[in-house]
Amino acid sequence: MGDITFSVAQKDALVQKLQAYMSKELDWELGQFDAEFLLDFISKEMGSTYYNQGLYDAQVVLSERLDSIADVILELEKSPC
Repeated sequence: MGDITFSVAQKDALVQKLQAYMSKELDWELGQFDAEFLLDFISKEMGSTYYNQGLYDAQVVLSERLDSIADVILELEKSPC
């Protein structure tokens, strides 16, 4: 799997969120370049952890749905005459 990439609009929105968070929570003004650098670091070093967790969560939901479908099919089964 390659690095996580964002569209320009997504990256701009994420950078703004980082800047707002740092300003509000830490009273620290984060410039555009530094915010982009931090976002790139987080994406590269931690992004795969979030991505993998999303896959695991999707797998659980899919498994539950497939179990439900299997239950419905069993309910439709007719007993032999």
